[in-house]
Amino acid sequence: QVQFVESGGGLVQPGGSLRLSCVVSDENIFSINTMGWYRQAPGKQRELVAIITSGGWTNYLASVKDRFTISKVNAKNTVYLQMNSLKPEDTAVYYCNTRPEGPSWGQGTQVTVSS
Repeated sequence: QVQFVESGGGLVQPGGSLRLSCVVSDENIFSINTMGWYRQAPGKQRELVAIITSGGWTNYLASVKDRFTISKVNAKNTVYLQMNSLKPEDTAVYYCNTRPEGPSWGQGTQVTVSS
């Protein structure tokens, strides 16, 4: 069963930056699938934030476009999410998974944007 291990979250002030990382245990899953970053804020449904295809094409949730950048390093089975100009509404637990998502999820990484 594929595993996702997210890291890099933390507490940051509005306007700050964070870089999230997600290591995928199955290199085949990583190399052939579209990968996505998702987030879930308290009391809200999980939402898709950004995707990157096997060929490197990217797309973003409108509210994070021009602030967030998704990327990946195939040799490391790792997908990244660079988050700049963070806002309080970005506060959530962030997860990675394939797109469409598979049944297993990692523990996520908490991002809190607050002054």
